[in-house]
Amino acid sequence: MQIDLDPDLGRGYKNPSQRVKAITEGWGRENLYCVACDSDAVAAERPGRPVIDFTCKECSEHYQLKSRSYPFSGQVRDAAYRPLADAVVNGTVPNFLFLQYDPDAWRVENLQLVPRFFMSLSALAEQKPLGPSARRSGHVLCNILLSQLPFDARIYIVRQVRVENKEMVRAQWTRFAFLKGKEHELRGWTANVLAEVRQLGKSTFSLKEFYEASQDRLSALHPENEHVRDKMRQQLQVLRDHGIVEFLGKGRYRQVRWCPECGHDFVPDALPRNGSGHRRLACPECGAWLWE
Repeated sequence: MQIDLDPDLGRGYKNPSQRVKAITEGWGRENLYCVACDSDAVAAERPGRPVIDFTCKECSEHYQLKSRSYPFSGQVRDAAYRPLADAVVNGTVPNFLFLQYDPDAWRVENLQLVPRFFMSLSALAEQKPLGPSARRSGHVLCNILLSQLPFDARIYIVRQVRVENKEMVRAQWTRFAFLKGKEHELRGWTANVLAEVRQLGKSTFSLKEFYEASQDRLSALHPENEHVRDKMRQQLQVLRDHGIVEFLGKGRYRQVRWCPECGHDFVPDALPRNGSGHRRLACPECGAWLWE
């Protein structure tokens, strides 16, 4: 993967947004790969297709690319609310790629992937209809709430101009792929509970601590559910069954392979890195090394 962008691809566009789109999507055609299979390329979709920019011809995974010159955090403006919400509900939402570029050097600074199975309606914020003076009066846009997602849902492909190991990226995607077959509401619960677990800021915690820290926020996200504590316990069991947390007994849990630097848990199948026969694990969030 190359990180240099070709500004010449934007020639002929007067609109700055269209120029950046042409440059970054041109880069994507040459450099993006599929995280869900072994394909080292993805194909660009026809211009104007709603929601989807690229598709893997081997496994049919879809991708949408968003680009800007400053970091992605908090929330990201998307296009129309209804097509994206419908895609979330019916399971056709794409994987999202968030590309931050340097507008002076024309290079990729950071590229993050949000797997599609982390997307739920609780991660979307419907905006008010555009006013009568707007060119698209009455159009309803939405924001993607990155702050609602666990940091496991933001996988770096490029971090601070450094290209991450491709197989490590795919391992992180695969680790949570068990969410793919779930209904959007259940995906949302799992993602929201995992986000709350990460925000606890400790490697071990009790069920009582989890209730006290997270019940109110989860109730606000899922107001239709009258048995929030039952759902919290259920989702902890889901995370336990897939090796994300470990049940220690007597109402206590541990986040698996806890990183002492940033709190991230390590990818189970991290690659050997030093060639000596030892397995060496790197935290995918902060890059801290740990011998295993």
